[in-house]
Amino acid sequence: MRNSLGIILLVIGLLSSSRCAKRGNITGGAKDSLPPILISAVPPIGKLNFDANKIVLTFDEYIQLKDIANQLVVSPPIDPENYKILPEGTVSKKVIIQFEVPPKDNVTYTFNFGSSIEDYNERNPLPFFDYTFSTGDHLDSLTLSGEIRDAYEAISPTGISIHLYPIDSTYTDSTIFLEKPYYIGNTLDSVIFKLKNLAPGKYEMIALQDVGKNYVFDQNIDKIGFFEQPIELPQDSLKFPILFKEITNFKWGRPQFVNDHHIIFGYYGEVENRRMNIISEFKDSLNGFYTQDRNKDTLHFWFNPQKEMDSLTFEHQEADSIRTRVVKFIRPELDSLQLSITPGGTLHFNDTLRIESNLPVIKVDKTHIQIFDIDTLEVPYETFTDDFMDRVYLVFDKVPNDNYSVQLMPNAITDFLGATNDTIFHTVSTRKIEDYGILTLTVNRANEDMPYFMELLDQNGKTHTKILQNESNIYRLENLVPGKYQVRIIKDLNGNQRWDTGNYLLKIQAEETFYLEGELDVRANWELNERITIED
Repeated sequence: MRNSLGIILLVIGLLSSSRCAKRGNITGGAKDSLPPILISAVPPIGKLNFDANKIVLTFDEYIQLKDIANQLVVSPPIDPENYKILPEGTVSKKVIIQFEVPPKDNVTYTFNFGSSIEDYNERNPLPFFDYTFSTGDHLDSLTLSGEIRDAYEAISPTGISIHLYPIDSTYTDSTIFLEKPYYIGNTLDSVIFKLKNLAPGKYEMIALQDVGKNYVFDQNIDKIGFFEQPIELPQDSLKFPILFKEITNFKWGRPQFVNDHHIIFGYYGEVENRRMNIISEFKDSLNGFYTQDRNKDTLHFWFNPQKEMDSLTFEHQEADSIRTRVVKFIRPELDSLQLSITPGGTLHFNDTLRIESNLPVIKVDKTHIQIFDIDTLEVPYETFTDDFMDRVYLVFDKVPNDNYSVQLMPNAITDFLGATNDTIFHTVSTRKIEDYGILTLTVNRANEDMPYFMELLDQNGKTHTKILQNESNIYRLENLVPGKYQVRIIKDLNGNQRWDTGNYLLKIQAEETFYLEGELDVRANWELNERITIED
């Protein structure tokens, strides 16, 4: 009887488990995310009195070499014709370094493969794998380590290359632009680096955010950090480079035709007062002018042609010559005056109501613009535009917990072609004062003569408020929307009220910045007080 009961219970259990089973797909297991592993090296890594004609590196899985010509750095350099790397374009578990000419005597060599070794199936790279040997009876043993910090951003980038160049008869200021380094290291996924197997001597040392991964300084895209003077190894202490992006050397991009009254000129660097010169025969009848794009490195050329044209010709200075650009009128984009009023919904006390236009505004007629409050009483206001010519600001005294209606009647806004707007209605509301917070910052300076300014950053790291220095060194920021903020402090050495970057060739460092530790939690109906100390 007991056995029969057990059988019955077993059957019930099997039936129950079958009901709980869920339909699913058969998978091949977790995706391989591990890089290849070196299982043997012949001769072994660190071999002294190296005299072999080849090196065989064996890995635990099939690998391939990616972009080996750019990724491989040999320290000290060996002429690429004196050795070859295998496999070339094939898959193998072995990497072979075959010497056509023996390496020099009594030298410590390092083959740094960068990120060129990756597994064949999942493309997982083995980052900055290196193989070191010595043709003498010792390995160079000096090391260099440290931490890299960004000059302006709160979070420093990872994957920064550290380059050393011997100061010898071949070194010039242009070496880092043209030649691969003698020694190289990398911070990988951190901001800490360590170079090893270095020889004593004097070196130019730079840190590089090597965007092109070509081991040379590309001034238009890479961030760089450097010292004003060469370093000498060994030495007791070293202040490590601070990364910054130089101002890109100025260069015009390709002009872009938009339509018969609009041409775009992109550029790199700082445009300042540079402009394209029109050399077409109709230039005097165009009534053309330039505006700067608010968000991009772009100049907009606006014109009102009096005659039908199929192209315009411009010229500009390029190096030591004059270059001509012909802009043909093809595939025009249609446009017409479009206006919008922003912000919508809530108008915070630190915001300004504005009219935004897709075309340059040349006239504002206040008699065709009205603002009413919640009681339908007309609100007095002032208007102004800025150099971009694409915004009209409406400035008025805002009252807490109020509603405002804006009416733009026809002919309120006129663009440069003479077109005007249709009727536009817009409503916004303000909040109660209790919905905002207050932040008071008190600054103490070790050097009272040092100029500075501060930036209040929002939770996305964008500048919310620029805070210029005053005599009291006390700053009260009212009507702040509750949220998390950071404070960035800039030592404004030249007093121009902006952060200035550096320049490698001129050996100018970027202006020093630092951050108030931790986030500031601004709360509604609350005042937060913080003290900031600026060291000398």
